[in-house]
Amino acid sequence: MASTATKHPYEYFTVCFPSDRPYVAHVEINRPDKLNTFIESMWLEMRQVFDQLSSDSSVRAIVLTGAGNRAFSAGLDVKQASTELFSDKGGSDTARKTFHIRRYIRQFQECLTAIERCEKPVICAMHGFSYGFAIDICAAADIRLCTRDVQFSVNEVDIGMAADIGVLSRLPKVVGNFGWVKEIALTARTFGAEEALRVGFVNTIYDIKEAAVRGSLELASLIAQKSPVAVLGTKELLNYSRDHSIQEGLRYTAVWNSGALQTSDVPTALLSGMEKRVPTFEKL
Repeated sequence: MASTATKHPYEYFTVCFPSDRPYVAHVEINRPDKLNTFIESMWLEMRQVFDQLSSDSSVRAIVLTGAGNRAFSAGLDVKQASTELFSDKGGSDTARKTFHIRRYIRQFQECLTAIERCEKPVICAMHGFSYGFAIDICAAADIRLCTRDVQFSVNEVDIGMAADIGVLSRLPKVVGNFGWVKEIALTARTFGAEEALRVGFVNTIYDIKEAAVRGSLELASLIAQKSPVAVLGTKELLNYSRDHSIQEGLRYTAVWNSGALQTSDVPTALLSGMEKRVPTFEKL
């Protein structure tokens, strides 16, 4: 599979554009020697990656994977994270230290939310170790696939803290099962692909990483063939409706589509359907 070079070189991520997958971006977490564990500069860079792809008119769907064969990501680099969190900023005053930690956590949350906020659908393909922060990442994505050897764990209680970057807020809404989420979050037990599929955390299981990546790119390619106006709107409206009442969702949809339905993509799609051909849509 040929790919063009990344438009914006990053230190901890590779961003490629497969030549045989128009409008698809492939983002890879690239710290395999450390099991793709995250340090502060990585999550800051991750925000840059997804903010840039969100506004890139040549991108309509994104696949996120982890480099190497052992891990999608083993979570946070705990040693560095603890150093940052418990630094001397704020001095000995409890209030000031609290303000510093709160700002730090909010900044971290915003970097993760960049995946969910990204206008383009994000498909996450997980393999091997997928612990802690890895669950935060894929819970913020739109579609999740995995390999049969994947090992998941929401393991923050094992390091003496409640997970605070998003998994406790997003995961119950992803799977719709608070009891199961409480069990895995309170016990930090490891669970595998079959259990993840059973509760609806992942859509599909693949035997090996290469198949999962290929399947993710095929899915992204299928999405990228659709109207970018329709795809952007569908993600936006689904995310909004998840967090609001049905009536609020209907009202927002009416406002959104009062503008979006004026797109030329609608007659283009209808005409292509009648002529039994794949439609071609303009860039956003």
